Amino acid sequence: MGSHWGFLIGLLGAVWMLRSGHSEQQPPETAAQRCFCQVSGYLDDCTCDVETIDKFNNYRLFPRLQKLLESDYFRYYKVNLKRPCPFWNDINQCGRRDCAVKPCQFDEVPDGIKSASYKYSEEANNLIEECEQAERLGAVDESLSEETQKAVLQWTKHDSSDNFCEADDIQSPDAEYVDLLLNPERYTGYKGPDAWKIWNVIYEENCFKPQAIKRPLNPLAAGQGKSEENTFYSWLEGLCVEKRAFYRLISGLHASINVHLSARYLLQDTWLEQKWGHNITEFQQRFDGILTKGEGPRRLKNLYFIYLIELRALSKVVPFFERPDFQLFTGNKVQDAENKMLLLEILHEIKSFPLHFDENSLFAGDKKEANKLKEEFRLHFRNISRIMDCVGCFKCRLWGKLQTQGLGTALKILFSEKLIANMPESGPSYEFHLTRQEIVSLFNAFGRISTSVKELENFRDLLQNIH
Repeated sequence: MGSHWGFLIGLLGAVWMLRSGHSEQQPPETAAQRCFCQVSGYLDDCTCDVETIDKFNNYRLFPRLQKLLESDYFRYYKVNLKRPCPFWNDINQCGRRDCAVKPCQFDEVPDGIKSASYKYSEEANNLIEECEQAERLGAVDESLSEETQKAVLQWTKHDSSDNFCEADDIQSPDAEYVDLLLNPERYTGYKGPDAWKIWNVIYEENCFKPQAIKRPLNPLAAGQGKSEENTFYSWLEGLCVEKRAFYRLISGLHASINVHLSARYLLQDTWLEQKWGHNITEFQQRFDGILTKGEGPRRLKNLYFIYLIELRALSKVVPFFERPDFQLFTGNKVQDAENKMLLLEILHEIKSFPLHFDENSLFAGDKKEANKLKEEFRLHFRNISRIMDCVGCFKCRLWGKLQTQGLGTALKILFSEKLIANMPESGPSYEFHLTRQEIVSLFNAFGRISTSVKELENFRDLLQNIH
């Protein structure tokens, strides 16, 4: 009889536990769930979901994109790492060896790439070179052909109105070619107040945030609790869609960079060798829902948002690269032709993506107000591109400048009124241009975002059995 009473009491206790949500059988959240439980389903202000992006990127796009970025055309990037910071003078240059950037020797760069004025084909190169020489002189040479004079005027007008970035002067003696494959983006040890200062200025002064709202930039810092985090995101959701998009782009870029640093972390450093790999603890500190007081998973969702923005830009600019006179010119005709075929395969794969972001949802409504907001949007982003010259770690500065220029190029593609969806196939259009710098930064920046999405799959697996 006693055993029956014991069974009945145990049964009643189990029912009470289930009803009150205190089941002893409910397992604690795993480390993977704390980082990724909210990173699923549909993205804010989009019609696409995380799972569709994962499948498309990781299995259809990522391998081919990495192969393209290893080619000569995309691996050499010209950059000026000596430009002074335009905002403050107290830059503490990082003295760590992993912060250093090794520039290329002149003879290491293919001749076709070193031709500063090269844009399209060898035939078009002569015309463009005349244009750029005339532009540098500050006037249109009357001896130039009528076609060339028109091109000069269009080029100058284009550059002053469409760009979202303040690009380097690649003609400067301080501008050097860098082999991106030999200077990979990875953890350098650059952190602390100097690094936070960069991100603070970006978020506090350039993301349309009222001073009264405190952003939980570093959730591990004292005094930044859950209520402040909720207050911040309540304010963010009250913004217009364009300003929300701006914040999500910057947050997504920040998240992507943090994923790279966690995935290529210096795990072992001896006089014999350096070992780089995934640092799970570092990833958790940046993205764990508990450790970041709820912000980490939001950052990862914003990573998917920037992926969709850059993906849509590439799909929209396909006709620009399809023209017969466009080449990925390095001087090696066989490889250049093969790389253009691979480029077009990738772009057509991107174009087939079923749930592209609709850029027409931004800057809609009253044209005057929309244009005013677009200009404000553009100026804020140009300001962020200038802040990259204030980064104290040269390798971080290199990849920061490249990725902001790449994102700026994507925004230029999405919102340029000069980009016609169906460009003529005969000859280059002087209404819309992408320089080689913009092309290289556009694809490498998207390559970084694509790599981050792929790395999230690796971190999910690594965290799966950690509690």
